[in-house]
Amino acid sequence: MRLFLLTGAAMLAFAANSLLNRAALAENAIDPHNFTLMRLGSGAITLMLIALIVNRKSMRDIAAAGTWPSAIALFVYALGFSIAYLWLGAGMGALILFAMVQFTMLGTAIAKGDRPSALEMVGLVIALVGFVALVSPGFDQAPDLQAVGLMACAGVTWGIYSLWGRGSKNPTLDTAGNFWRAFLIGSVVIVPIIALQLSPALVSFKGMALAVASGALASGVGYAIWYTALPGLTRTRAGIVQLSVPALAAIAGVLFLGEPLTLKFGLLSVMILAGVGLATLAKPKANAQSTGK
Repeated sequence: MRLFLLTGAAMLAFAANSLLNRAALAENAIDPHNFTLMRLGSGAITLMLIALIVNRKSMRDIAAAGTWPSAIALFVYALGFSIAYLWLGAGMGALILFAMVQFTMLGTAIAKGDRPSALEMVGLVIALVGFVALVSPGFDQAPDLQAVGLMACAGVTWGIYSLWGRGSKNPTLDTAGNFWRAFLIGSVVIVPIIALQLSPALVSFKGMALAVASGALASGVGYAIWYTALPGLTRTRAGIVQLSVPALAAIAGVLFLGEPLTLKFGLLSVMILAGVGLATLAKPKANAQSTGK
């Protein structure tokens, strides 16, 4: 029951990231650059506090944790994620992100020499066909291709970040280190953009509150919970349980943001998630490796 509750809480937190980001940008409560910076900053503070209080680490431990390449991947993911939500709905964005993360991780395993089974290949083909149909211009309510590209980039970089960090002996500590490093990178990149007004800057109290909630709760606390639950899950179960995130984000988008949920979107979502699930279930036979988002 404890494992079930922890896993469920983590999935809700991951889905909440999409909902909070979309809610802030759809209502022009904040711009994506400030949202990204505040999300990374509040996430870093939360994870540092968890590392200090719960894991009993020192500030020196936190400062030494993580790596700059992982922090760059984290920053690119966070910024692409936020900008894409200027145009994407919560469910659509989460589905594109999730699909690209899984494609990246499965593709990397194959590129490194893992021989995919027939079942895994069938699953990948089903997921890819559904994904192409989802983002193609001929699809009803097809998403903006620029937004698709940005979210796809976010998914690829998060997949890379996950692959780089899968051997971490203390993922919560390393995530805290990567968040503060990503915040420093964000400050160097984003502050000049805002200061020089190269991109319209919007900041309201509501926007700041949503950004902090995304960073501190959905990201910081959410990742800490996920890494607590992860040791109790097999790699296959960890991959399968994440199938719930796009669905939860889509449902939340309908309930809280009034986003439409069409039959075609629902069917293609099921097709993509079923394909990824099939490929994930087949992975042990292919001796492939995977990690959780």
